[in-house]
Amino acid sequence: MIAPGPGPSPLRQQVALAQPFIQWSYNAKHSYSRPVCAVRLSDLPKGFQAVVDAVEAAHDDDRIARRLRDLGFVAGETVRVVARAPMGGDPLLVQVGTTRFALRRSEAARVQTLEAGASA
Repeated sequence: MIAPGPGPSPLRQQVALAQPFIQWSYNAKHSYSRPVCAVRLSDLPKGFQAVVDAVEAAHDDDRIARRLRDLGFVAGETVRVVARAPMGGDPLLVQVGTTRFALRRSEAARVQTLEAGASA
């Protein structure tokens, strides 16, 4: 009898209600690998770790997006939601590397992340 696999990751289960989009990663051998769960930083559950994929700018001269990049929210950097305000409000306590930041949900929504372990 074959034992069932481990099933979906806890991150995939937690963000299912947020309806993340699925993207396929294309590897060097010219084939598609498994789907990667992409989700905004504002939708990550408390305690989960992810990798920054991109910071989305609302317009050409977006000061908030530029400031987020200056603070270390760059592709490939590991991030984690440390704490959330009660009732889903502001702010979120987010850790990038060894530094912690308090971000508004609207600011955190600009940061697109991939599940930990996925290549950015």
